Amino acid sequence: MSMSERQSRTSAGPTHHLLSDEAAAELSSIPTEVINLGDAPPLAPAGALTQGEVRAILLSLLLAMFLAALDQTIVATALPTIGRQFGDVENLSWVITAYLLSSTAVAPVFGSLADIYGRRVMIIVSLSLFVAGSVMCALAPSLLVLILGRALQGLGGGGIMPIVQTVISDVVSPRERGQYQAYFSGVWVSAGIGGPILGGFFAEHLHWSMIFWINLPLAIGALALLLPKMAKIPVYHRRRKVDWLGGVLLMAAAMAVMLVLTWGGNRFAWLSPMILALSGAVVLLAVSFVWHALRAREPFLPLQLMSGTVVPWAMAGGAFTMGAMIALTVHMPLYYEAVYYLTASQSGLALIPIAAISVFGAAFTGRAMVHVERYKRIAIIGTGFAALMAAAIAVLTPLPLWLFLTLLSLCSLGLGTVFPVSVVSIQNAVPRPQIGTATGAMNFFRALMASFTVAGFTAILLIALGGDVQLGGAEHRHVVGSVGSAEMVAAFRWVFGAAALMLTASALCIVVMEERKLAGPEPTLALSE
Repeated sequence: MSMSERQSRTSAGPTHHLLSDEAAAELSSIPTEVINLGDAPPLAPAGALTQGEVRAILLSLLLAMFLAALDQTIVATALPTIGRQFGDVENLSWVITAYLLSSTAVAPVFGSLADIYGRRVMIIVSLSLFVAGSVMCALAPSLLVLILGRALQGLGGGGIMPIVQTVISDVVSPRERGQYQAYFSGVWVSAGIGGPILGGFFAEHLHWSMIFWINLPLAIGALALLLPKMAKIPVYHRRRKVDWLGGVLLMAAAMAVMLVLTWGGNRFAWLSPMILALSGAVVLLAVSFVWHALRAREPFLPLQLMSGTVVPWAMAGGAFTMGAMIALTVHMPLYYEAVYYLTASQSGLALIPIAAISVFGAAFTGRAMVHVERYKRIAIIGTGFAALMAAAIAVLTPLPLWLFLTLLSLCSLGLGTVFPVSVVSIQNAVPRPQIGTATGAMNFFRALMASFTVAGFTAILLIALGGDVQLGGAEHRHVVGSVGSAEMVAAFRWVFGAAALMLTASALCIVVMEERKLAGPEPTLALSE
């Protein structure tokens, strides 16, 4: 079947499977050595999905995503119990680090493999790896086996997120897709808030292994809901030779970066031989990956995909916002305990404004994208407003707790607007057979930016408070007892200022990003130029 015949079949399909004119033009203009659709399956779906089928698919995808999100947080409160059972407290942090390392490294890999072997195969593989890792963790006879099980679990969990977002892109048009991002954000917030509570309950009243056993029925339920509907989902993947060398180089570089950010300033000094060696490995691996990608016929992550007037700016805008939000969430408990004298549980509740209110911003933006033509203005105004709120906190702090939480909630509301716009813009701008690759790369760079920002905010606090202060979850009480509230307020002014700068950078990226017409139903309200 020729290229023109394929595009003709696509245009004849249901409204929610249409490509925009710009995306179709971009697809036809890409050289065949980059994307060869000659052996691709038909782009038209086997049949239109009903609203009930879309809801069933969405429910199963949200359940799968909940699994991946939950296991980033549920283990934290059970770590003391696990450490006592295995008699090893020193290496407990690896139970969390192993999951984060492997899940971050494989995100772009699973996204690319979904474009090669299909969404159905890769969602089964990722959930199977996740379940196998969960069983290994639950039955672990030692801490080492538990850590290895967490790494295996992370391989599956890291693949779930990009595949879920890719499947949604297959069944919902770009214009309608934004409204579903609020559901995804809600899942992450629910997992972030409920995970530690659930983990503590299992460890205290049942057994810590229940943290992992609970994943089995949830994963089976997700597959049981999803697989019967997968046959009706449009097929956009294209079988081709896998660039395994490029994938290995990319994963190795990601692992090295994450180790530098995890160990630097914590386990090892930033200028220690270990960190310097790892930093050198990062540079070497990154250069090798780029060199290989420029010469490979069909590279694992085509660098051309990361260029243009949409993708790099949308990725950067989303990454800046994600980094600021995650870094603030990580460091705010210290501020609450030192300045407002909240307990650990109260500090956890006080995180809800920044973690949960962003969902409302994402929901509003996603629904508005269905009705307006100039959709990126919502994200520009939202992130600009969020930057203004962060700057106000930096200037006005210390504030009464109610006013501080109010400004923080307004900041979170604004930053939530960027997530639907950035995700949908990326998926709307790339060819159909490479949506998985682009989505995986987006999640990868967001995770890296979050790690960079957490490390950067920690460095800011260390400089402001003095180099002899150690920051970390176990040392929060020591820091609170040794640093006065005035010093902590002064230090956090720099943190809030840095967050304001990152949100400003996010707004500027969306300003520069080209605003392409979204495929799907015509908007009912077009904002004027």
